[in-house]
Amino acid sequence: MTVAVLTILLGTGTLLYITTIYNSQLNAQFAAYPEPVANKLRRAIYYTNYNLQPKKALKYYREALELASELQMDEFSPEMLGLRIYVSYMFEKASLIPKAAQALERVRGECLSWLDGVGGKEGMRERRTLVLTKTIAISVKLAEYYASESMQDLETAEERLVWGVTACLKEKRRREVEGVKEGEGDWLSDEEIIAALEMLGSMYEGKNQHYLAAPLFLQALGLCPPESCHTVVLMNNLAISLAQQNPPPSFAPSEPAASIASQISDAREWALKAIKIAASIQPPKRDAECDEGCAVATINLGEFALASGDIAEARKKFIEGKSISKGIGFKDGIQKAGECLNRMDKKT
Repeated sequence: MTVAVLTILLGTGTLLYITTIYNSQLNAQFAAYPEPVANKLRRAIYYTNYNLQPKKALKYYREALELASELQMDEFSPEMLGLRIYVSYMFEKASLIPKAAQALERVRGECLSWLDGVGGKEGMRERRTLVLTKTIAISVKLAEYYASESMQDLETAEERLVWGVTACLKEKRRREVEGVKEGEGDWLSDEEIIAALEMLGSMYEGKNQHYLAAPLFLQALGLCPPESCHTVVLMNNLAISLAQQNPPPSFAPSEPAASIASQISDAREWALKAIKIAASIQPPKRDAECDEGCAVATINLGEFALASGDIAEARKKFIEGKSISKGIGFKDGIQKAGECLNRMDKKT
């Protein structure tokens, strides 16, 4: 079953997560690099951030990397990983997304080889955390590239994102069971893990695989503070997934398929929870996600009512959702509620 719900696209946490990969030493200072390398980097950065010329920038990045190799800089140090990753950022700025992906794939492959061969050795705990964290971030960024209009390779995007989420959760679980070992350092924050889970869930939603999206949103919800407005977004996303469960028979062959009425009922409960949570959050913690989440949940309640055959309740929620959207200047909500009401008017 398909319900024409309104969604809130990826939250700010996800967008922050997939861009922090470029917050490297290159953005801070050049003091961490030997002067010959720093000189080449200054020119590369100039032709990346101030006078974008990909050919010239790439020339200086390559020269910087060659000098760094001659000076025996550690390829997996924060400085060197940052330098190599920044090459893909340059390509992205130049809208050369396939080249950006190719550059990141090269770094990812080398990081995976390092983790397999060196990462488990004594004295490498801190470095392992760094390399694993970067590899996960690279995988998430690659998923964004592959899913873009420039590449449209959703299969590879899914593979990279599944790997990133799995590796992220596996390391989190290992630390919870074994404890953090001396020298390992901090792991990814809950916000970053939520972002990765949400991105994968949204990808499955886009492929109409809501039965795979719902568990991811639920897991993300378990990590999100209840007083956070992003909880409202996650509850909405979960409600949407639950309303459109369509698992193939092979997914859970021993379990009877849930009825449409049951799916709609579950979705409705989560949408109502989203509204209740949004109403309980006050400034300064309250932000646009709460306001827009409340509007979205209200409009979706109208869709759920319509799917259940309750025409009067559906119209009431669409009108209410449109009013809320107007009050906060939420254009998508105004448009969606208006479309829903027009659709109902045509049928009457």
